[in-house]
Amino acid sequence: MKQISDLDYVTLYAEKLKHNNRLFAQQKVLIESQMRASSSFFASMFGSKNYKENARKYLRSVGLL
Repeated sequence: MKQISDLDYVTLYAEKLKHNNRLFAQQKVLIESQMRASSSFFASMFGSKNYKENARKYLRSVGLL
């Protein structure tokens, strides 16, 4: 039995998208929702002013910079 790779799933999804545009619309809604959630999360975590400076301070404090 052939092992299924991630690329196989990508190919299958691309083929499905060709035949059903609703899937593209759903994917777009999902990505936009994730972007809004991330933006909201990071704005509340680091503030809207001095965002980069606050993010760098946080990353240094957890040892990632």
